[in-house]
Amino acid sequence: MILASEADTDAIGGTIARQLRAGDVVTLSGGLGVGKTTLARAILHALGHDGEVPSPTFAIVQPYEELDPPVWHVDLYRIEDRREMDELGLDSAAEAILIVEWPERAGDGAWGGALELFLDFAEPGARRLTAKVPPAWQERWPSR
Repeated sequence: MILASEADTDAIGGTIARQLRAGDVVTLSGGLGVGKTTLARAILHALGHDGEVPSPTFAIVQPYEELDPPVWHVDLYRIEDRREMDELGLDSAAEAILIVEWPERAGDGAWGGALELFLDFAEPGARRLTAKVPPAWQERWPSR
C-alpha cells in the first residue's frame, strides 16, 4: 500500500492500533528516514498516548506503561551484537505490545509470529508499506 502523506500514515497506524492485543509484536523495517518512527508514533497516539513520542534510538527501549495494554517501543539500530539483546529485558514484556524498529539486528526469527511491516521510499514524499502477515493476524490485517 502507498502512504502518500502523514495523514495516510496516521490512518494506517490507527487501523493497526485498533487490532493490537497484549503480547503482539509489530516489527518495522526499512532504511534510515523512511518513516518507521513516524508509523510507531501514529500507532502510539491511536492507542491513547497523548504526549511526545521520542525516537528510542538512544534509550533503545521506551515503555508506555500507562497504556492498556502497555506498549514498549524498541529501536535496535545501535545493537551491534545479538548478545546485547539479553540486557534489554524484553522477555519481561510478555503482556505488553512490542513495536520494534530495526528487528533484523536481533537476528532471524527473534520474533516468530510478529506482524512484519516494511517501509520503503516511493514517489516523492510517499512511502510504500508492505506486510508479512502471520497466521495470528490473518483476520485482523486490513486488506485494501
